[in-house]
Amino acid sequence: MPRNSFLVREGMVCSKLYFLERGCLRGYYNLDGKEVTYWFGFENNFITSFYSFISRKPGIENIQILEDSTLWGISFEALNELFDQHQDLERLVRIINEQYYIRLEERLMAMQFKTARERYEQLLETSPHILQRIPLGQIASYLGISQETLSRIRSQV
Repeated sequence: MPRNSFLVREGMVCSKLYFLERGCLRGYYNLDGKEVTYWFGFENNFITSFYSFISRKPGIENIQILEDSTLWGISFEALNELFDQHQDLERLVRIINEQYYIRLEERLMAMQFKTARERYEQLLETSPHILQRIPLGQIASYLGISQETLSRIRSQV
């Protein structure tokens, strides 16, 4: 998929689970006319709008392709057919969901209990590649701070 295209837009039901072979994308939602980035996806990650994919309801999330990307997708129905035929695949997807939940909880804890500087330092430590591949405005949004605050923190670190 080409850069700046959308895998999912708010208001639609996400019908596929994707594996990102190459590229980069982000999940964000709109809040009062402002884009709020809350995750990034990179190579060798499974990508979907989990709420929408699992519940089969329209989501509030947008998934935007940030770099030309190669993805492989499987529909909700085809995935469930595979589960019926191969229980080991069901276990694999359970593990993927567990990893997603752990990342989600770690992010929640960071947003609740860490300062902006601590969140930035954690990003530097755990995911330095983000700084080379993602625009600073989107990184600031992901960290829950303004771009000006991010610039100040970066100049001090």
